[in-house]
Amino acid sequence: MRARVVPGRVIGGRARVPGDKSIAHRWLILAAAARGVSRLSHLPPALDVRSTAQCLARLCPRARPSLEGWIAKAGGSGERHGFTWDATPKEDLVSELVVEGEGRTALVPASGSLDCGNSGTTMRLLAGLLASAPFTSRLTGDGSLVRRPMDRVAEPLRLMGADVRTTDDHAPIVIRGGRLRGIRFRIPVPSAQVKGAILLAALAAEGETTLTEAAPTRDHTERVLAALGAPLDAREGVVTIGPFAHGPLEGAVPGDVSSAAFLVAAAALTGGAVTIEGVGLNPTRTHFLDVMERMGIRTRARSMGEVMGEPVGDLDVLPCDGLLGTTVGERELPLVIDEVPVLAALACHARGDTSFQGAGELRLKESDRLGGIAEGIRALGGDAGVDGDDLVVGGSGLRGGIAHARGDHRMAMALTVAALAATGPSEVEGTEWAEISFPGFLDTLRSLGAEIEG
Repeated sequence: MRARVVPGRVIGGRARVPGDKSIAHRWLILAAAARGVSRLSHLPPALDVRSTAQCLARLCPRARPSLEGWIAKAGGSGERHGFTWDATPKEDLVSELVVEGEGRTALVPASGSLDCGNSGTTMRLLAGLLASAPFTSRLTGDGSLVRRPMDRVAEPLRLMGADVRTTDDHAPIVIRGGRLRGIRFRIPVPSAQVKGAILLAALAAEGETTLTEAAPTRDHTERVLAALGAPLDAREGVVTIGPFAHGPLEGAVPGDVSSAAFLVAAAALTGGAVTIEGVGLNPTRTHFLDVMERMGIRTRARSMGEVMGEPVGDLDVLPCDGLLGTTVGERELPLVIDEVPVLAALACHARGDTSFQGAGELRLKESDRLGGIAEGIRALGGDAGVDGDDLVVGGSGLRGGIAHARGDHRMAMALTVAALAATGPSEVEGTEWAEISFPGFLDTLRSLGAEIEG
């Protein structure tokens, strides 16, 4: 799908974003592995989350009917390029999902492979869940996912006692679970997915597990486990947890703050004001707002309380008078790893250069985002390049042009947002990939005033 973006419109108003994918994956897995009836709402109909639900439906007989019913409802109608999408508002998809779990020991082997689609979170977190299951499971995915590194999660699970085999560091992953033991482990590459997988495995292990992070990462797994009453201690980059059989979950998934980042940028680039309602305000996810503040964007977060340990509130974006370039250092970069594409969209319209240092991990995402961002900005008439593991974006503005999303949802959204402030029209090829994480993304921008054709 190709979208034509016509600049010159001011983006403003009120909006909601889909539920947070990172939280939804974790809550779904824990609900399926719980003893009792969990009630979840505002689950995002994003394709990645549907991949997790589909895999769990094959592993959890008691939960299968409700999970399959939600998947069918979330899928909508119409298939394009292997993606389900439509122009129907997704508000009717936030109805409650009731998941009846029988506990972790009630998991059953799936017939055939578990297809994780495009979702690295699905694959890595399920590996942690299945590490204690006394049967063999095979996890695979699409062409993009099977190119992503998986030994980073396989190695600690092997140390805990699971038989985990990869294909030269890649999927398919074959797991024969069994009796696990707690470990002390330093996670060498900052990864909330790896941390989450080990914590899920640790719930069924004998003895304590202690994890040390090389750099801080999002803490959604720790928060929900603490809310469930797990024996968990988390402080200064060290997490310790003991074995724990948890009960059911109940709550509404907060709005995805990473999705909200694109609306923040759209408003800032066009001089508008936006309020994003009911969004997650977890401090391990909002560091991109600090970077945006350095660039000249003013926001205000208004807390509404917590749900399952996750802070939630409204985010106001105030009119922006202009943007400044900045530097995101190597230690800071893991805190904004998912927001680099949208920060780069802002940077190409800023005064002065912006540098993202030590960004090599971006090569291992859904696409090579490091090279893809630079290529996409240049295709729209801007200035960007890669120097080793550093991404440097010149603040020369965009003239407009034709860019390709490379099959990457964040690239699709970032290029679309960047084009809103170009001096001429732009075309972005592959905008359907936004459905991976933000169903209805283009419609949301249109509702806020954008002129987008296609």
